[in-house]
Amino acid sequence: MSHKRIPKRKAAFAAGTVVALGAAAILLPNANASQDGSSNDAAAIAPKTLKATDASDLASQLEKLLGDSFAGSYYDSDSKQLVVNVISGDSNVVVQAKKAGAEVREVDNSLTELAAGAKTLKEEATIPGTAWAVDPRTNKILVTADSTVTGDKWNTLESTVKSLGSDMATVKKSAGTFKTFVSGGDAIFGGGARCSLGFNVTAGDGSPAFLTAGHCGVAAEQWSDAQDGQPIATVDQATFPGDGDFALVKYDDPATQAPSEVNVGGGQTVAISQAADAEVGLQVFRMGSTTGLADGQVLGLDATVNYPEGTVTGLIQTDVCAEPGDSGGSLFTQDGSAIGLTSGGSGDCTVGGETFFQPVTTALQAVGATLGAGDAAGGAGDQAGGEEAGAGDEAGAGGDAGAGAGEEAGAGGDASASPGDEAGAGQEVGGEQAGGDVIGGEEAGNGQETGNGAGDAAGQAHN
Repeated sequence: MSHKRIPKRKAAFAAGTVVALGAAAILLPNANASQDGSSNDAAAIAPKTLKATDASDLASQLEKLLGDSFAGSYYDSDSKQLVVNVISGDSNVVVQAKKAGAEVREVDNSLTELAAGAKTLKEEATIPGTAWAVDPRTNKILVTADSTVTGDKWNTLESTVKSLGSDMATVKKSAGTFKTFVSGGDAIFGGGARCSLGFNVTAGDGSPAFLTAGHCGVAAEQWSDAQDGQPIATVDQATFPGDGDFALVKYDDPATQAPSEVNVGGGQTVAISQAADAEVGLQVFRMGSTTGLADGQVLGLDATVNYPEGTVTGLIQTDVCAEPGDSGGSLFTQDGSAIGLTSGGSGDCTVGGETFFQPVTTALQAVGATLGAGDAAGGAGDQAGGEEAGAGDEAGAGGDAGAGAGEEAGAGGDASASPGDEAGAGQEVGGEQAGGDVIGGEEAGNGQETGNGAGDAAGQAHN
């Protein structure tokens, strides 16, 4: 597969910049405070300015505090505020949410009612090429149909959505086709398929491992960091389709070094400090072996996607682009929180489209792993082709030098993924910002190129 240059929606990282997320707690006010004048006081309180990850923490706490009155939330990236939906009619709930620092919006549909609508869709309109997720910004279920949903299938979907009521769900057409993003090529290889490494973890038995997409895990049992290379890891658990799209793959060498970081090219890494839940409106970044780095926003949670292979539930819906080979790749935030693993979607990085991700938090819980390298130390990620490499080295699957910071890498050992293509994904980092955003506060060097080939971190233990 020929790699494309995709200059749109790239993100530039400042070299060597690592921003760790503080674990500061967000304290809610006493729910039993005197109500004397509290409504007026709450109305005068301005919502807090929050980082996205802090907003997600506050949303989780408010969901527990407000109970059935909580109807979802989202992060307003422009105002940097958390917007919380509450069911109309309970002034005390509004007071509590405002005092906690959220912008409060009264809505009609409860989470229970929205869940019932999603259940009806599952029972009556589980059609390949469809997907749905709750959109807290509209307080409705957003239903999407790809280009294969036509004729009787479209009529069934449309009538099911209409039966829920105009205030409960909306449906839109997507120009692309929902598919998993697995492909033949470079990065991590198994059984003729190519995927991307997500996050390094420590398995429940203390051995080094990594997370990737479940549909990659069921495609092949053993995975290599080079096309036609020797296996370096074996699938331990995989879920797809069904309740998620994730796999735990254990490194065959128990001494493998598996750092908790994402290599974003050009010798630049982002340290991953924790796993976090997604929040609608959250700005996220995706790293994959085909298209490199891309950014966007979370659009919906608990998404159901009806792939040709079967239905997958519990996913994150975003507008971040992805292409075949990006499956399993890392979805993370600027401040180093692991959010998701690339599952699939429609479109590509030229026309855009919807992309869905497996939440990291639920994957970790399901496989019994913890984020990061734990006590694992040593090797397999340090060498490639038998010799260590440093910054600026070139390395391929059959090359003489190991993958190092800032290298170019390709599947053929000569810094090109295929004849005439750029190294790895061939994507430039720097020279253009992702949607105007810069991670680390500084652009990477203008014209700097980075690849994601088999010798690079995207295909080894450096992700």
